[in-house]
Amino acid sequence: MAKYNIYGIGAAIVDTEVVVNDKFLKDNNVEKGVMTLVDEERQDELMNSITSQTSPVSRSCGGSACNTIVATSKLGLKAFYSAKVADDKDGDFFIKDLKSTGVDFHNVQSEKGITGKCLAMITPDAERTMNTYLGASLNLTTQEIDKKSLANSEWLYMEGYLVSDQNRTDVAIEAMNFAKQNNVKTSLSLSDPLIVKLFSENLKSVIGDGIDLLFCNSDEARRFTNTHTIEAAAQSLKQYAKTFVITRGPGGSLTYDGQDISYNKGVNTNAIDTNGAGDMFAGAFLYALVNGRGCSWAAQFANNASSIVVSAFGPRIKDIEYISLKSKFGF
Repeated sequence: MAKYNIYGIGAAIVDTEVVVNDKFLKDNNVEKGVMTLVDEERQDELMNSITSQTSPVSRSCGGSACNTIVATSKLGLKAFYSAKVADDKDGDFFIKDLKSTGVDFHNVQSEKGITGKCLAMITPDAERTMNTYLGASLNLTTQEIDKKSLANSEWLYMEGYLVSDQNRTDVAIEAMNFAKQNNVKTSLSLSDPLIVKLFSENLKSVIGDGIDLLFCNSDEARRFTNTHTIEAAAQSLKQYAKTFVITRGPGGSLTYDGQDISYNKGVNTNAIDTNGAGDMFAGAFLYALVNGRGCSWAAQFANNASSIVVSAFGPRIKDIEYISLKSKFGF
């Protein structure tokens, strides 16, 4: 029996969330609704501008894959996460906050530098705009991959954000190949439409001869497959993954279980913050699969989990909400 249900690889980012208005984005030349990579100077500039805001702020260990792995752990799975932090206060905070959620972290000594940071700006329409400084995450190496723990896991989960440079793409390729060689099921999220647009070939290199499960949203699916409809994208994705999910926001999701395509309705909710919705969906979906549920059932469970996330501020949900969600679905 595997020691870990899920082994995640991604960035180590300390997330700071703040509510802003559209004027703030315009005044600070921030492109709305996308993830933009910035340098430290630019992020400091934005953070200084934010200090004049009186909106609620939350701070937590984050990064897309990290949020997903935390969700799997809070739902009850045994999880491990690999990422690179620096030997600074933010790095210490990241590790402490991650471990408090029950996730194991590798024991590689941190190096001097600056831990990655993400400023997530939420506008009143619930849209999230992220400016990310990757910091030490850019220096991820195979040293941070605990191969013994990976080989002793049921699933590998990686974020598409890893492929924005060749060095981390190579790390992702090696980890993916190692997982396949050791009969660990493989999964990947395409993460962001811009990542797909700029680094599609890197994503395909990581996927290699195919993976077990692919996560993406509608925009990412169409861009990755160079198609114009979700239906056409779904047909094309079959060459890359044995199973896959295409999330559609309020429209629910489309799943392919290896034989049939299913459409799963969304859950009505009052969305105030969409940050973390896709990450939560992936975590809940993996939890359901590990517990023996099918893709369509897992999607319904994940749609409900995501609806809870977007109805509150921040990318996480409360412990009691995890318990209530599991009870609703008979876990």
